Amino acid sequence: MTSVLLPTDFSDNSWNAIKYALEFLKDKKCVFYILHINTLSFTTLNDPSFIASESDINDIYIKPSKVKLRSILKRISQFSNTNLHKFYTVVDYGFFIDSIRKQVVEKNIDLIVMGTKGASGLKQIIIGSNAGDVVVKVKCPTLVVPEDCTYKHIEEIAFPTDFSSFNSFNTLKPLLSIIEAFNAKLSFLHVTKSKPKLNYEQQKNKDILEDFFTDFNTKCYYLTNTHLEEAIQCFIESRGVDMIAMVAKNLNYFQQILFHTRVEKITYHTEIPFLVLHEKT
Repeated sequence: MTSVLLPTDFSDNSWNAIKYALEFLKDKKCVFYILHINTLSFTTLNDPSFIASESDINDIYIKPSKVKLRSILKRISQFSNTNLHKFYTVVDYGFFIDSIRKQVVEKNIDLIVMGTKGASGLKQIIIGSNAGDVVVKVKCPTLVVPEDCTYKHIEEIAFPTDFSSFNSFNTLKPLLSIIEAFNAKLSFLHVTKSKPKLNYEQQKNKDILEDFFTDFNTKCYYLTNTHLEEAIQCFIESRGVDMIAMVAKNLNYFQQILFHTRVEKITYHTEIPFLVLHEKT
């Protein structure tokens, strides 16, 4: 049974992510943990006038959160596959990333699914600060569902890579599971500023990737563009890609795609779900 963590702040974006997760995993046996974190800030912690007893925290934060979580369970019951899905609600109080990490360990979480508002116009931070922190700082596969993303059957997954890093079986296993479940095509996407020429290490890592997915429908595409984000946008638009998968190992490459954009027409971060994979520690 797959253990899935669904962090929620009770916003429309987090509800959209919950709906996506239920559709995405509708045919899989899962236990879902719907988590709300009443966040504690460093400012509050360093304020000598702030003194909250356990009963205060329970009355002010925990009880109202539990009421809202029960309301989410009622909404879920209208369309969830109750034969395969089980749900538990969790309320925590503390620092956001610490709470996420604790739940991942305690509940042996296989996948985090969370929503994000995304960027508009020339705003540079593409994904919300909480989702951004999770995909970088929490070593657990995470599916980031943008605000304008609606579920559709996964037919093609784009895997942007510069082939600079070796990816282990355990890291890629969640992606392989998705490809198997949906019979999806996997498209490796390599973007360079000039004519592509792989060095020895890149070629070796490319061969390993292709060997790993040898039983599935895969293809490697080479694009030339001075801007990585623009190349990915063009590829997604031309092929109707349903998901983007990345390994959060090469942080510079990873952050170029996920966190910054210089061009208003880059829209993949508000429409396409991102599967972020991590090396096991």
